[in-house]
Amino acid sequence: MASRTAPYLPAHEITGPEDAPVVVLGSSLGTDRHMWDAQVRLLERRYRVVRYELRGHGRSGAPQAGAARTTIADLAEDVVRLLDHLGIGRAHHVGLSLGGMIALWLAEHRPERVGRLAVVCSAAHSPTEESWLTRAATVREQGMGAIVEPVTARWFTDTYDDETTRARLRQTFLAVDTQGYAQCCEAIAGMDLRPDLSAVAGPVLVIAGRQDTALPPALAEEVAAGIRAGGADVRYETVDDAAHIAAVQQPATVTRLLLDHLDADRPGHATGMRVRREVLGDAHVDRAQEATTPLNADFQDFITRYAWGDVWSRPGLDRRTRSAITLALLMTLGHDGEFAMHVRAALRNGLTVDEIREVLLHVGVYAGVPVSNHAYALATEVLRDEGLL
Repeated sequence: MASRTAPYLPAHEITGPEDAPVVVLGSSLGTDRHMWDAQVRLLERRYRVVRYELRGHGRSGAPQAGAARTTIADLAEDVVRLLDHLGIGRAHHVGLSLGGMIALWLAEHRPERVGRLAVVCSAAHSPTEESWLTRAATVREQGMGAIVEPVTARWFTDTYDDETTRARLRQTFLAVDTQGYAQCCEAIAGMDLRPDLSAVAGPVLVIAGRQDTALPPALAEEVAAGIRAGGADVRYETVDDAAHIAAVQQPATVTRLLLDHLDADRPGHATGMRVRREVLGDAHVDRAQEATTPLNADFQDFITRYAWGDVWSRPGLDRRTRSAITLALLMTLGHDGEFAMHVRAALRNGLTVDEIREVLLHVGVYAGVPVSNHAYALATEVLRDEGLL
C-alpha cells in the first residue's frame, strides 16, 4: 500500500520551454539531478524537463522515519505528488536504476500519468533483498562513508578515466541523508514489479550497461521481455563500455537512444528517422546522432523531420530516382563529402554501378566535364571500398 510514510515532496528542477511536452527524469540511488546533465543539455531544447531528487538526495530534505518499511509505491507516489504540485498530468518518464523502478511502477499503477517510458540500467525486482536491508541498517548506524567505496566502484568500468566526475559523484553520495538513503534501500528490497509488467502499455525503451554488475543486463532483459509479453512496443539496447551509471559514462550513446525514443511522437520524426536509416544506414545515422550537440541539435531534428520525413518520404518519386537526382545535384554543387555518402545511399536504394556511371556521364554534359571528372574520381573510391570495382 502506498503512503505508509509521511507525505513527501521531492526537490526538483525544471528547464525547457513551458509549452513543450514534459519529460520526467529520475536518478539512481546515491546520486542527484546532475547525473542527467549531459542529457538535459539536448532534451531541454524541445522538452519541458523535470528532474526530481529522491528522498534525502541532492536538495531533497531528510524524510521522517516511517512506522513501516518504505515501499517502491511510496517513492512513486512522491513523484505523483510532485507532478500534481506542478500541475502536470501526463509526462514521458525516464529513470535510471531506482529512478527506472519508480517509472516502471508508475507505468503499471498510474498509466494515465505516463507517456513514453525509458528504463535505464534498472530491474523489476531485487534478487538480493537481504543485502539491501543490511545496507539500510549499515548507513543508519555508520553513515554513508561505510559503504561509499564498494557502491561507487560499481558505477563505472575500470576503463573510465574521468577522475573529476568520479570524485564529484563520490562527494554527492557522501552528502546523501542516511534516512533517505535507507528508505530507498528498503523500497528496492521489497520490490517485485514482475507480475504487472505485461500491463505496461508502452512504447518503452529499455537500456542496459553491458558491464553493469549492480543490475546486470539479464535483469533489464527480463523487464523488456515482461513488457513485450503484454503486447507493448519495446526496444531493448545494450550500451558497450558502460557499467551502472551509463548515462554518465556513455552520455552520447544514452542521449541518442533517449532522443530517438522520445522524438518518435514529434510530427514527421518517426518516419524521417526510419527513412534516414534505410537510405544512409544505421552506422552513419548513429555517428550523426552521437555527434549531436546543443549547437546542432535543432539542425539534426530539422533534417530528420523535413528532409527525410517530408521530402524523401513523398510517393511522387521512388528512392532510386531520388538518389539519381541527389547525386547529380551534389556533383554540380561540389559537395564532395555528401556526394560520397550518397553514392553509398544510391547503392542501398538499388542503383547499379552502371546506372551511377550514366548519372555521372549525363551531368558532365549539363554541368561541365571538370565536374563530372571529379565526381568519377570520388565515386571510384567509394565503389572500390564497397568491393564493386
